[in-house]
Amino acid sequence: MSTPPTVKATLEETPYIVSFSDDLGHTWTADEPLEVGGGNTAPTPERLILASLGACTAITLKMVAARRQLPLTGVEVELQLNPAGRPESGNDIVRRVTVHGPLDAEQQAQLLKVANACPMHKLLAGEIRIHTELAA
Repeated sequence: MSTPPTVKATLEETPYIVSFSDDLGHTWTADEPLEVGGGNTAPTPERLILASLGACTAITLKMVAARRQLPLTGVEVELQLNPAGRPESGNDIVRRVTVHGPLDAEQQAQLLKVANACPMHKLLAGEIRIHTELAA
């Protein structure tokens, strides 16, 4: 059984900058825009969620296209959170996927179906339970 993905978030001295590290040794940061007191030095938490979905979508499409030997030469994924304003309940993510290569309509339809089945899509669209506790 593989180790579950683990990320540690640490609030830095500079207001609203958070440093991240994961169990694979990667590091990155998040920040808030200037208008709310941040330094705008890194993506906001909302943009990190969108980036996760975009990365997963593009990677999944590439993997499946390679396995099925589809002539996919590139993928672009543009995502927006609540583009029509925040709804009364829930949230809306609009994802526009552009695939490149000499793909016919059937192959494009296959890839759209695959995009909707990527692991992050399933995670975000499914039930999420968050258990929070204070560490000693």
